[in-house]
Amino acid sequence: MNKKPVVNIGIQRFDKLRKQGSFYVDKTDFIREWWETGSEVTLIMRPRRFGKTLNMSMLECFFSRKYEGRADLFEGLSIFGHDSDQEKYRNLQGRFPVIFLTFANIKADRYAEMENKISEVIASLYESNRYLLETGCLSENEKEYYQKVKIGMPSDIAEGAVHQMACFMQRYYNENVIILLDEYDTPMQEAWLFGYWDKAIVFFSNFFNATFKTNPYLERGMITGITRIAKESNVSAYAETSEKRYERFSQASLLRDALFTGMNNLDVITTTSDEYATAFGFTEQEVFDALDDMELGSEKEEVKKWYDGFTFGSHTDIYNPWSISSFIRKNGKYENYWADTSSNGLVNSLMQTGVPGIKQTMEALLQGKSFEAELDEKIVFDQLDGSVGAVWSLLLATGYLKVLDLKYVGERKRKVYTLTLTNMEAESIFENMVKGWFGGSTETYYNEFINALLHDNVRKMNTFMNKVALNTFSSFDSGNKPSDQTEPERFYHGFVLGMVVNMADTYSVRSNRESGYGRYDVMLEPVDKNGKAFIFEFKVLDPDEDEETLEDTLAAAHRQIAEKKYETELVSRGFAPEKIRKYGFAFRGRECLIG
Repeated sequence: MNKKPVVNIGIQRFDKLRKQGSFYVDKTDFIREWWETGSEVTLIMRPRRFGKTLNMSMLECFFSRKYEGRADLFEGLSIFGHDSDQEKYRNLQGRFPVIFLTFANIKADRYAEMENKISEVIASLYESNRYLLETGCLSENEKEYYQKVKIGMPSDIAEGAVHQMACFMQRYYNENVIILLDEYDTPMQEAWLFGYWDKAIVFFSNFFNATFKTNPYLERGMITGITRIAKESNVSAYAETSEKRYERFSQASLLRDALFTGMNNLDVITTTSDEYATAFGFTEQEVFDALDDMELGSEKEEVKKWYDGFTFGSHTDIYNPWSISSFIRKNGKYENYWADTSSNGLVNSLMQTGVPGIKQTMEALLQGKSFEAELDEKIVFDQLDGSVGAVWSLLLATGYLKVLDLKYVGERKRKVYTLTLTNMEAESIFENMVKGWFGGSTETYYNEFINALLHDNVRKMNTFMNKVALNTFSSFDSGNKPSDQTEPERFYHGFVLGMVVNMADTYSVRSNRESGYGRYDVMLEPVDKNGKAFIFEFKVLDPDEDEETLEDTLAAAHRQIAEKKYETELVSRGFAPEKIRKYGFAFRGRECLIG
């Protein structure tokens, strides 16, 4: 029996994996597909932990002069397996100077800290190529410039430093340079989360322009990330100082999607593109072959349920490579491996503070349903607070949602996608996210409220609901100064999601359904038909309806429950009227009265 290869989790260097003989799924066809397209600069978006960094390392090992003579790393793999082009690709191995950068660790809560971390990455590039100073191919002025590239350098030097390094390397090697940039959007997400987006976009617009657009020393460029940050065609001119550019752009309010401005040489590959569909992630055949090789073939059906579900272009049944590798390494133990690799801070923020419609859709998704939406895969971060479509586009790009169907509607052929949660791992991520909204010191209050509800203790329901509301209202605040009307609504929809997640084993939680003559807010139907069922009507005190007190609002809620006959659905499903509890929830700001 052949010895099973070792599965090394987290190793992202191609040469190290190959040298150790570790578990590896052959993705070298990616090299061929990229090279044959002829695209000058390619931007590929894939979810986190989908092999982006390993594939970029593979490109470096294949093309870089640093790996000249290391064709052994690719022996037995697909790139050398085609007789028709084997000689061509053997001649390409180790031919080009390569610059390989990653922004994966550029995470900062202040702009100055981000700038400093970027300078560290670029300074490291210069430090690793100091041999150029001894080659005689740099002038004295260029040597002086070289010494200025260091940690803490001014931003205008950092913006053009990779361009200048490409110039030096092209002159020395007499070959244009391949530039690889991994996880380009990590600092962009941080900038949005921590409020320095406008400043960051100025820097990165100029960096990308210098590195990938106006760079005569560029042979090919490959950029990977999770999201496509949209461009704004009205932003141009890069000859000013950073300070003047920032001032002008801020005044014009044109910063928010300027990153790839003017880059007409950019080939953009999103999760709905067919190109490179099998280059990132494992196909079902690759997964099943690996399971057989690792003597886990009997787990195929369950593995598919847990880790399958990703769709790239028209290619379905793509598996998360991190989860599959971890599952094999743990000898077939089912866990939420993907969920444990990130804090999901951006997604969590959008879900918690987003408009009520987002939470309502998440409620349906967590109950196994799908929904339709029009998407724009260009993520404009400034639109995330107000555009539901932008949020769904982000969740598709990040791998939490998958496409079930695509149809073209109307004369203009609008793309309407049918979307659902990707798999059990994605479902688990969102469940844990929602639980976290009511965690910490609030968890006890939340659990006590549920316990009081189940035991008909209205006094304690009021006590603990007010404590839950007091502790969590601000966390559902989008920062856009929601009114007394909308703030309780944001909280209410988050609260309903909490019940969907926390009571899933014993209750079916439904909201905003037709029953009788109208729509109830929330209905809790027990799995056990002998249990109690609940109807909730949420109302915010409305002076225009002659409501002066919370008691007035509570009475209005009960009148609506009675007049609209909300219990009709439950009675028709076999529940005795005496088993149905009807509660009004009256809100005034953060204050709540239940009865």
